[in-house]
Amino acid sequence: MTPPDSAPWNAMTWLNPPASAHVEGNDLLIETGLEGDFWQTTYYGFRHDDGHVLHQSRHGDFTAETRFTGAYEELYDQAGLMIRHDADHWMKCGIEFTDGLCHFSTVVTTRGRSDWSAFALPPSTKTISVRASRLGDALFVQYQLDGDGPWQMARLAYFPPDIEQLSVGITACSPKRAGFKVRFHGFSLTDPVSKDIH
Repeated sequence: MTPPDSAPWNAMTWLNPPASAHVEGNDLLIETGLEGDFWQTTYYGFRHDDGHVLHQSRHGDFTAETRFTGAYEELYDQAGLMIRHDADHWMKCGIEFTDGLCHFSTVVTTRGRSDWSAFALPPSTKTISVRASRLGDALFVQYQLDGDGPWQMARLAYFPPDIEQLSVGITACSPKRAGFKVRFHGFSLTDPVSKDIH
């Protein structure tokens, strides 16, 4: 695996800055503010658009990648990647803590409605690599449990191809508390690494 760029942070912009964020070596350390989240309407009925995202702009097809470690303790503690157009059109993927375990979670929101898919990860999981590729009308989401293991497919989701202007970056939220701590070990945003999903 080619590691994500180790020091891209100064070229990125905050949407909803966290309680604290600082660079340590090549890593970015984040501590979340109180009860931020991203969700739109489905099942729960509420609308939240106040989670933390550090992002940069991108047009066309691309691959975003990050590796991160989180101190997951409370329900819905979450971190990973986000691809966003506006409050009604976005995708987030990564680890979310639910039912006492870390799950690989993907939420795709279009036309102001969110969906959610999740599956449990091994109990020892604290660090993970996540990759998301924009490929025409699709978002292809992958994860890697160790530094040189195989990339696994997590989701192939529709995303409107006519939406060209996107913000792409890392995200962290703690809908039930403040003080969730995450260490991001780099971030990269490149042309698609591959258009082959098999």
